[in-house]
Amino acid sequence: MAETRGHRTAARRAELLGGCALHRHQPLLALLGAVCVAMGIAVAVLVPQSDGPAWVMAVAGCLAAGVLLLARIGLALLRPGGGATS
Repeated sequence: MAETRGHRTAARRAELLGGCALHRHQPLLALLGAVCVAMGIAVAVLVPQSDGPAWVMAVAGCLAAGVLLLARIGLALLRPGGGATS
């Protein structure tokens, strides 16, 4: 079967968008996770606790986002063949 213009466009799009974003952007995502954890710690230390539940939710949200992001990257690196960033 002959290759048509639509097939070439689809192949280029698949090549351009192919690959896992986690593998392509690991350093950026790791930095973002570390910043989230640091922001959670900074909010816990610097902001007065008089804000009540909003303060607790801000700290928990920042820490949870950072830890989940770093854990996801760590699991991807531990998976067989997961360390490849090609």
